[in-house]
Amino acid sequence: MQLIALTGGIASGKSTIGKKLEELGAVRIDADQLAREAVEPGSPGLELITQRFGGDVLSENGELNRAALGTIVFNDTEALNDLNTIVHPEVRRLLVTGIDRARQNDLDSVVVYEVPLLVEAGIENASEDLNFDAVVVADAPAELRVQRMIQLRGMSEDEARQRIANQASDEARRAIADVLIDTSGTEDHTIHQVEELWQQLTRQS
Repeated sequence: MQLIALTGGIASGKSTIGKKLEELGAVRIDADQLAREAVEPGSPGLELITQRFGGDVLSENGELNRAALGTIVFNDTEALNDLNTIVHPEVRRLLVTGIDRARQNDLDSVVVYEVPLLVEAGIENASEDLNFDAVVVADAPAELRVQRMIQLRGMSEDEARQRIANQASDEARRAIADVLIDTSGTEDHTIHQVEELWQQLTRQS
């Protein structure tokens, strides 16, 4: 089994790469989806959040009220740290479960962990003992990503630039990359690079 980390800045085309790898046969695990599952109604994560922050962070249907929680942690570093201390281990547990399931189904499987904030978390902390076989980075210039956020996500230019400024630099992501996928061209150009990567991965498995 191979474990691949897929990362990149906002609007860099990570999802296009991840979806294509999944289509080609990879097991795709999305960190954002795991974070949502970690706080689903009935989950240990949501129970711990409720104990720490109170029932006001729950909506009427028992789901996490992200806006209410965000208001609490936005300017409170200690509260944010407490939230991360709850959520991160739950995400990690779900990730390990997903990896183990893939390994049991196919010893030669390629697992792609799509994780936006790999650099921000510190790759050592993010991977811990996971031992990624390769780190794949979706790479596109910041100006192009700003335009994508304006056109595809309806953001203002200021909001788009702030989102990019709040993330790691392109240089920091490139520094950890084993494979760089240029997503600045057409989707076909990106897909062609992904297909070449898949051929390399399957030759190694």
